Amino acid sequence: MSIESSQVSFFMSRVFHAPRQLVYRAFTDPDQLAAWWGPIGNLLPRDEIEVDVRPGGFQRWTEIRVADPEVRTHVYIDLTDVANDEVLEGVMHVSGRLPGGFEPFETRFRIEFHDEPDGLTRLEIRQWLPAHLVAPSKQGWSEAFTKLDGVLNDSRAHATERRGGTS
Repeated sequence: MSIESSQVSFFMSRVFHAPRQLVYRAFTDPDQLAAWWGPIGNLLPRDEIEVDVRPGGFQRWTEIRVADPEVRTHVYIDLTDVANDEVLEGVMHVSGRLPGGFEPFETRFRIEFHDEPDGLTRLEIRQWLPAHLVAPSKQGWSEAFTKLDGVLNDSRAHATERRGGTS
């Protein structure tokens, strides 16, 4: 059975106050990913993140629930389409001890990064997953984006400080 035959799709769009390259890097650089990925209350140990961002490459990490460190979710992504600063597409395999008692699952996703006026970036996510996971996934993305906003704000502040310090 194909992934999509038993799954439904959902779409999310979000505008970030950061250039497209910076938002893309947040999804592909292990240090950046460790700083924001996952719902509030989860963390990614940097030493458990591996990436090879290219078509045919991968992203792998472990997500830990801070309130219960025994809840360890393993995420393995097989990347099928990668265009620097534009697209990440692949299949995500989620396993381990999952919060909420969810069973391991697979999901196909496509993330697009679009320039918006004034140096903003519009992020579009399409994801295909089991119907009972749509609402928790949307909530997880929303919480992760709150964390990502903070990381992007810090990155912009540091860039401004560096420019100000060299003037």
